[in-house]
Amino acid sequence: MTIEEFEEFYAQAAGRLTGQLYVMLGDHHEAQDVVQEAFVRGWGRRRQLDRDGRPEAWIRTVAWRLAVSRWRGRRRAADAWQRTAPAGHVEGPGPEAVALVEALRQLPLKQRRTMALHYVCDLSVEQIAAETSLSASTVKTHLSRGRVTLSRHLQDPRIEEAPDA
Repeated sequence: MTIEEFEEFYAQAAGRLTGQLYVMLGDHHEAQDVVQEAFVRGWGRRRQLDRDGRPEAWIRTVAWRLAVSRWRGRRRAADAWQRTAPAGHVEGPGPEAVALVEALRQLPLKQRRTMALHYVCDLSVEQIAAETSLSASTVKTHLSRGRVTLSRHLQDPRIEEAPDA
C-alpha cells in the first residue's frame, strides 16, 4: 500500500472503525485512542496490509488488542492501588447514559465484541470466526445468548405484558 493509498484508507475507515470500537468498548475516547494507535502501527506495516487484502480487519483487531492490554494494565494498577489506598465511594452512571450502551455493558466481553462485529461491523459469522479465532458455532452461541440478554435489559418497564386470553 502506497502512502497515498494508506492516507485514503485512513480517511475512509477511521470514523467507521472508531464507531465500531466504541460499541465494543463503551467508551468513545478509548475507541478513538486505540484506533489511532492501531493506524500508527499499521503505517509501519502498510506493505503487508496491502498483501493481506483485509486492512480494516487488521486495524480493528489491533485496536481491540490494544484496548484489552490497556484494561489489563489499568486492572493491575487498580488492584495495586486498592491494596495501598482506602476504599472510596464511586458514583454509578447517571440517567443520561445511553440505554443500548448500558445494556451492552451487561454482556460478557466476548459476547459484546461478537454482537458489535455482527450488528455494527456487518460481518458474517464466518468473518467473525476468522477475526476472533473462535469457531463458527461459538460465534453463533455468543450472538444467540447476547440477543437474549439484551432483550431482557432493553425491555421498557412502562409497557405491561398483555394478559393471557
